[in-house]
Amino acid sequence: SRFETCWPALMKDSHGVIIIFNPELPSHLKEIEMWYSCFVQQQPLLDSQCLLVAHHKPGSSEDTENLALAYPLNKLKLIHSNLEEDPEDVRMEFMKYFRSIITIMNENRDREEMSIIS
Repeated sequence: SRFETCWPALMKDSHGVIIIFNPELPSHLKEIEMWYSCFVQQQPLLDSQCLLVAHHKPGSSEDTENLALAYPLNKLKLIHSNLEEDPEDVRMEFMKYFRSIITIMNENRDREEMSIIS
C-alpha cells in the first residue's frame, strides 16, 4: 500500500467505488474488506454506491462463482466478470451501476438546492 498517501485525493468528492478482485486469491478476499472500509465506510458512501467485481481470468476454475462473502461485503452488489464468456452481461451491469450513481447524485443535488432555498 505504498499509494496510501494518495488515497485522500482519490476519495475526495467521489460518488462511487468499484472494487475489482480475483476471487481465486484468498488474499484478495481479505484486501477487499480493507478497500471497502477505507473507500466506502470512511467516506461515508452508501453501499449502493459500491460495486464489487469478481473477475475470472480465462481458464480459471468455476467453483468461485458461488462466492460467499462475509458481512459487510455480502450487502454489496456483486457481479462476476468473465470477458471471454459474457462481456455483454458485464457491460449491462456497469450501465445499471452508473445509472444508479447518477440518480443518487441528482437526488443529493436536489436536496442541497432545497436546503439552500429553505
